[in-house]
Order: sequence, then structure tokens, then C-alpha cells
Amino acid sequence: MSKEEEGLSLVEIHGRGRALVASQPLRGGQIVLRDSPILLYPAFPLVSVDESSHYCSHCFKKLEPERVVQVSVSCPDCSLERFCSPNCASSAVSSSHSPWLCQSLLLIRRHSSSLSLSLDLQLQARFLLAAYNLALLNPSHFQTLLSLQGDSTAIGDETPRFLHSLISSVCATPPPPVGWFSLELSAALLGKDKLNAFGLMEPFSENAPRSVRAYGIYPKASSFNHDCLPNACRFDYVDSDNTDMVVRMIHDVPQGREICLSYFPVNQNYASRQRRLMEDYGFACDCDRCKVEAQWSDNDDNEEEQQEEQQEEEEEELMEEDVDQTMEAEAEGEAGSAEPEFPHAYFFVRYMCNRNNCWGTLAPLPPSSTTTPLIVVNVNDNDNVNVNVNVNVMECNVCGNLKNDDHT
Repeated sequence: MSKEEEGLSLVEIHGRGRALVASQPLRGGQIVLRDSPILLYPAFPLVSVDESSHYCSHCFKKLEPERVVQVSVSCPDCSLERFCSPNCASSAVSSSHSPWLCQSLLLIRRHSSSLSLSLDLQLQARFLLAAYNLALLNPSHFQTLLSLQGDSTAIGDETPRFLHSLISSVCATPPPPVGWFSLELSAALLGKDKLNAFGLMEPFSENAPRSVRAYGIYPKASSFNHDCLPNACRFDYVDSDNTDMVVRMIHDVPQGREICLSYFPVNQNYASRQRRLMEDYGFACDCDRCKVEAQWSDNDDNEEEQQEEQQEEEEEELMEEDVDQTMEAEAEGEAGSAEPEFPHAYFFVRYMCNRNNCWGTLAPLPPSSTTTPLIVVNVNDNDNVNVNVNVNVMECNVCGNLKNDDHT
């Protein structure tokens, strides 16, 4: 483990499987993991040439329209994949866009348009091709992929059978060694993808929902479990740096505490969170926040839509009533007594970004970044500009906005 990962230990927790816990007290803002993907694949359809030209097919940096023709390099064989530089194009040949993968993508694209494959099937086909390409070029990383948790039965029988048959009949001869390419292995790989893939997101916009540009398998980060009130959050800097994932602590935690991420924005209501976790990951959450919010439900499964609307209204009302109480309690040194009843209220006030359409999570800058005062400029809803100098600065993991932490 690197120095940045010394504060984490991988353990088995009954009922939760693999988990990462603090092996020492951790500080808010501390980087506890920097992880590189072993596999990346695009999040757009196989036949979407226009969309694929917006990104480098190797590092997934966004290609600015005015620079696409001037700087980018196309794959000489398929002419569909574009790269941000000759270096990326050269690196891709031996990794993310090998001759085998290039030929396979070209062949499967020709058939996909006539088969009218759904987007999900196209993305799963992309993943399988990328996974078998990994087996060809980096067997050790492929074994790491196979070692991750994942249940092939959660995929069902029809999807693996269809995709395996499609790849077998359409694509180039699968990579060696002989016997690796099988229906059973394809099903197992799809199970790994379903449970472990992280989305590399588009830059934040106040005027549009945030979309995924690529999916990646991060082997160490895959051991983080979910919590609806996480104590850590992920940052990525694809356009400015690379595809590494950086995980930072949101607040201080003691030794022995499990370190959890939220698998989606923390603003989602109870019913939406439970449905998404069950559909995408196969479990129901019983974290402290869910235990409280479950009591707000009328438990009427036949009136699910009405229940969600009612719960959203109740959450808003309770939030309005209790946020002020929680903040007042904290100011009087009594925040601990307010948190158990409504554990989400304090979290939302302090750690959720309030920028329009963001819903990101705030974490302090790494301790080494706050040894000297930082100038933070905040623009409020009335277009008033506030300039503050403070070493206690929070960064949003979605929009990148910096905010003074007035609670410290």
C-alpha cells in the first residue's frame, strides 16, 4: 500500500462483505486512496460516431470542438476512434485500442445497427470486448478483475447468452489462451461490471443533468461499501489530469470506523435510494439515515408513486424545521444530541453543495493544501461576490466550487 493508503485496512464484515476501515484516526480532507483503473470503456452507443469524437478514446479527456481537427489523431484502421495526441494514440495500440479490439469493434458496429441493440446491451458488449482485450494484453489485471466481487446470476441467463453468441459470431477470433472465451466467463465478467463499475462524469452544468462519458473498473476503490451519509467521497480530474480516482475524507473518523462512499448523489429520497440500490447492486440499505426515513413511509407498496411524493414533501418540511435546530444545537455544543433523530439534517447543511443542480458532496481540501491561507470567492444567488481568506476550505466533488467551512 502507498503512503496515501496506509490509513485503510481491507476486512470482511458480516453481512457487508469486503470493506475498508480506518486503521488509524483519519482527518477530514485526508486522501485515503488514489486508484488507477484497470479497464475503461466508453458510455456511448457503439454506432454513435458523433459522440465518440468528443473524447479521447484512450484517456477520455474532452476534445474541444475547435481542436478536434487541429490536434486530435484518428485510428488509421477504423477511423472512428479519436485520440487527443499522438502519444495517446500510440499508447492505445498496446492497451485500450489494440488491433484485436479495433477489428472487433469495427465488425460489431456493422451488425449493431441492423440488430437495433438497446443502449444497455451496447454498453455491455463494449465492456465484454474491453475485458477480453484486457485478458490478451494484461493477464494480471484480468485476474484482478476476476477477483472482484460480482454475482453472475444477477445478470440473468439471456443477456450473457445473447452477447456471447454475438461476439463469437461477429468479432475476430477471441484472444488466447484457448478456453478463456466462454459463456460462463462472459456471464461472470458481466457480474463484475454490474457491481464494480464507476462512472467518469461529464463536467458539471447548472443547465443540464450530468451524464457519464465512460465507465472504469477501479480495483481498490471497488471495496468501498455504500452509506447514504458517507464519510468519504471521490474526486476525479479527467480533463485536467488523468483517470485516477482520489478518495478524500469528508470529516474526521476514529480508528476502526468503516469508510463508505455514496454510490449516487446524497439528495435522493428514501424510496429512490432503496430502489436503485436493489436494482443496481442487489441489496437494501439499513444505514442510520434509512432507518429514520423508513419511518416516514406509509409502507403501502400499491401506492408507490403517492408514497414518494408524500415522502418528498415530508422530508422538505422536516428539513426546514430541523436544520435550524441542528445548527443551533451545534453552536451550543449540543450537535451530538440533534444528530441521532435526524442524522441527515446536519450532513446536508454542512457537507452538501447548495449550488443549483449540483447536489455534490463537500470535503475539506487535503491538509497539505491548507497550510497557507486560500482566497475563496463565492457568488450567491443575488450575484453578490464574497471574498474570504480562510484555511478551512471545502471543495465540492461535482462542481469543484470552494466554500469556507464556517463550522470549524
